[in-house]
Amino acid sequence: MKKEDKGLIIEQLSDTLKSYGNFYLTDIEGLNATKTSSLRRACSKKDIKLMVVKNTLFQKALENAETDFSALYGSLTGNTAIMFSDAVNTPARLIKDFAKDVRKGEIAKPQLKAAYVQESLYIGSEYLDALVNLKSKEELVADLVALLQSPVQHVISALQSGGQAIHGILKTLEER
Repeated sequence: MKKEDKGLIIEQLSDTLKSYGNFYLTDIEGLNATKTSSLRRACSKKDIKLMVVKNTLFQKALENAETDFSALYGSLTGNTAIMFSDAVNTPARLIKDFAKDVRKGEIAKPQLKAAYVQESLYIGSEYLDALVNLKSKEELVADLVALLQSPVQHVISALQSGGQAIHGILKTLEER
């Protein structure tokens, strides 16, 4: 590959890193054509950009980034596929769903190598369950709003039910 081509690829990867807030490094080595095709389709349906690039080129793109990604360099070995996503847990759920279809004795692929999610690094496949359970900022804000509304809703419903009870008592007294 020519040096100019490598420079273009590194530039494209740098732009992609800037445009997506989260990315997952996965090992897809050993996936047959059928499973690879179904993985690409699933990624496309869930708005995940799946890229397979040389580890050295991706490392150069990481070095050009403003964030310090040096902890991820050790994960860039073997075949690496990168899943870029705006959603924090969608790639983790996809990886976990693919692991369900694994036969006994086989290693689940794709396998999580590392992830950069919400400005935090997760290195190792043991973090997959934690990543699946992460909530996006929008989900956290919605939960917070629901928690803040809950006491107010209880007060309003208590006042409404109390008013109906008083109305019922007054109506009974009026009839007597």
